[in-house]
Order: sequence, then structure tokens, then C-alpha cells
Amino acid sequence: MSEEQKQADNRARATTDQLRAFIREDWAPRGTTVSGPAPAAGPAAARRAVLSAAYPRQRLVVPAGGLKVRSNDTDYVFRPHTAFAYLTGLGADREPDAVLVLEPLEDGGHEAVLYARPLADRDSDEFFADARYGEFWVGARPTLEDLELELGLTARHVDGLVDAVAKDAGQVTVRLVRDADRELTERLDAARVENGATAESLLENDDALAHAVSHARMCKDEYEVDQMRAAVEATAEGFEAMAAALPEAVERGRGERWLEGTFGRTARHRGNGVGYDSICAAGDHANTLHWVKNTGAVRPGELVLIDAGVEVDSLYTADVTRTLPVDGTFTDAQREVYDAVYAAQEAGIAAVRPGNRFSDVHAAAIRVVAEHLHAWGLLPEGVSVEDTLDKERGQYHRRWMVHGTSHHLGLDVHDCALATREEYLDAELRPGMVLTVEPGLYFKADDLKAPARFRGIGVRIEDDVLVTEDGCENLSDALPRSAGDVEAWLARVQGA
Repeated sequence: MSEEQKQADNRARATTDQLRAFIREDWAPRGTTVSGPAPAAGPAAARRAVLSAAYPRQRLVVPAGGLKVRSNDTDYVFRPHTAFAYLTGLGADREPDAVLVLEPLEDGGHEAVLYARPLADRDSDEFFADARYGEFWVGARPTLEDLELELGLTARHVDGLVDAVAKDAGQVTVRLVRDADRELTERLDAARVENGATAESLLENDDALAHAVSHARMCKDEYEVDQMRAAVEATAEGFEAMAAALPEAVERGRGERWLEGTFGRTARHRGNGVGYDSICAAGDHANTLHWVKNTGAVRPGELVLIDAGVEVDSLYTADVTRTLPVDGTFTDAQREVYDAVYAAQEAGIAAVRPGNRFSDVHAAAIRVVAEHLHAWGLLPEGVSVEDTLDKERGQYHRRWMVHGTSHHLGLDVHDCALATREEYLDAELRPGMVLTVEPGLYFKADDLKAPARFRGIGVRIEDDVLVTEDGCENLSDALPRSAGDVEAWLARVQGA
């Protein structure tokens, strides 16, 4: 809570000893909801072991982050930092202010210690009076014993964190995931320098740790793949709900918001929520790539491009896009653009196999896009398909397909973002990687280089694809992709 909030705090207080005593009395013993290790505990321990081996005799600090103010004295719903979730297995809104420390052991390896704010006793002021952390206000947190049983690590009170981390920072290298908690980073930076670490080494050491955790997420373990399947399954349910709601979205007005809300209900019911702000872009709005305002009408005769994903409670998210004819049938011009994008996506998916490079997926899809643009006569006079694909002197096709075709997917919708170019675009695909394949074509309504029949049409088709030992698996193939299949699906879900 900020100093301004503290000064303006006008909530009623338990002001007398008699009232405090009355509040503390006569509570039944608390039960526990933790009966054993969580399903994520084992996989998280294995990930920590890999990190431990990479940094022997070094102390590694991974914060969950703290609560963030949304407005005055209300906070945003908490989501732990991705590195913390990856290494602990804690998802959803678990545990604000907690910090995972991998403490080096004398005989090698690390002890995993979770510094957390445990459940307060009922005779404490926090229990009744603390609106940010108190049990009366936000519910009960786990005890330290609960956390140890659930996660299979050591749990200690967060009040001892800074001293434990910085106690010998001049002799032991201490690495910190810096962007998880800025306030904590400032405190630990000062404490590390005070205890002997050099200021010059902090950023270099910390950046290396953040990069290592990000890059480690590229290949998903079995638990992670199961979570991705669950996220995609829930997302398919949300898309079907939106497809069924299209007629109502037309009738109600401001239909983009109606579709967004329809998907959001499924996301909150089936998981933690949406993995990113949903794009529900009708008509020409589809040509604004990150259209998240969702303020527009949904009209018959137009297309609506929907890019949305459910984030399950473990924080793994899907990322799927479908472009749907609002009244159930593509026009000839819409189908012409849609079929081109579908052909490009088919080529991109076919390129997802072990041994190919990540960049091969985009290369395969964008070649098909370029071929269609050339056949339509949209490239400059004298520019061939090969000419426009030249990365130094071409790229004319990017007027209508500006973005990349793929990205890694997992705990973050754009996962593994700190990996280098060599580790990402130029890397070979390996079993366990999950990536999107999402080509598109976008013809803005005021684009005079586009044929009149295409203006105002934007199409993207996106699926979540798992690299397997001998190729790939389209995790989201329960949702139709071809134009004919989309039309048949809409007729079915709308009961036409």
C-alpha cells in the first residue's frame, strides 16, 4: 500500500481492547486443503534441478512479484511472475510477495526455499483489519507447512528474505530475476552491494539468469504439454460459444464486446481467465492487428476476426485465431482471401517438424502469401515472388502481411521472449516445442493498392502446434479451419 493510501485510509478500526478480544474469540480450528504434493510439484522440482546444475555454488532468487494498485486502494488480480510459476508450479493468484531462493549447498546442488507470507494467526491485527492481506478480506493463505507439503520444498517467512539473500553477497554470487518485483530488486541491490557485491556485476549476472529461465521453457515437459492441451480444449469451447452467439452479437449492438464477454465467461469458468486481451475485430477492425478495444458493431455480410486464448489455472495459455463470416457464409471475395490464408497456414504447419528451423515455418507460409499477391497483381510491376521474398531488397508483400507467422507458446502467450535470435528464429525445432502458426492477409478499407473487392477484409487463421518426434500435432484441430468446414460448423452450432 502506498504512503498516500495509508494516509487516506478511512476504514473503521477495531479501536478497543474489548472489541479486539471479541473478534479473536471462538473460532473453530482451521482445516487444510493440502493433502499431498501438487501435480506440478515434481515437474517443477526437475526444472529447478536443471537450473541448479547450471549455476553451482550460486544463490538464485526468483520473486513472484507483489500486488499492483489498480485504482486507489484496490489491486489488480495477482498473477505470479512467469519464472516463479515455472520453477514452483504455483499458478492462478498464488502467492503475492513470495520469493523462491535456490540456496547453494556445501556438498553441491541447492536447497529450494520459498520465502512467503504465511497465514496470520487469528489473534493478529492482520486477521481482521488488513484489507490487503487479512483473512477477513481476501481469504486464508496457506501456512508454511501447507506450502512445504504442496510443493516439496522448504518454506520460511518472507520477513527473513533480504538478510538471507545478501548475508555473504561478496563471497557468493547472487543472481536475481530483476523484473519480477522492482521494489524488492532495489532493496536487494542495495543489500548485495552493502555485503560486498560489486554494482557492475549485478545487471550482468541477473540478466543471465532471466535469459536461462526463459530459454529453458522452449521444450515443454509432459506436464506442460498436458496443461497446453487443457488450455486449447477450453479455448475451443469458448470459440464455440462465440460462434453460437454471433446472431445475438449482431442484434445487441456493440457486438465485439458481446463476443469478448462470451469468451471471457468461458475463460473464467474453465481456467484462470484469458491469456491476453481478446481481439474481437469485425469488418475493417480486423486490419488493425492488435484491435483490443472491441467497441465495434458486428454486422451481417462482414467477417469477424477473433484471436483469443484461455489461460488455465497453472497459467499455461492457448492462442487461437479464427475468422468467421458473421451471417454464416463467406462472400466470393471473402472466400478468395480466406482460401489464400488457409493455403499459407497449411504450408506453415507442414514445415513444423524436427530438424527444420523455426524460421522455416514463416518462410513456407509467406511464400504462399507472396504467390497469391503476385497472382492478384498486387506486387509492384516487374517484382516476382522471389524478388519480394528477398529480405534485403524485397518484402513488398509485408504491406498486407506485416507480422511473423509463429511464436513459442506456454506460460506466456509470447513465450521464451528472452532467448537470443540464434536460440529462437535460427534454432532447430525439437520435440516438445509448442508454437503458433498464424499467417494472415489484411486489406484496409482505405488501401487504394488493394482491389476494391478486398478492401475492408482481414483474415488470420492461427493454431497451436506441438512438435513431435516425427512431425507435429495440431492441438487446436477440433476447431474447423477450411472455409467449407467453418460454414458447416457455424450452421451446426447456431442450429441452422
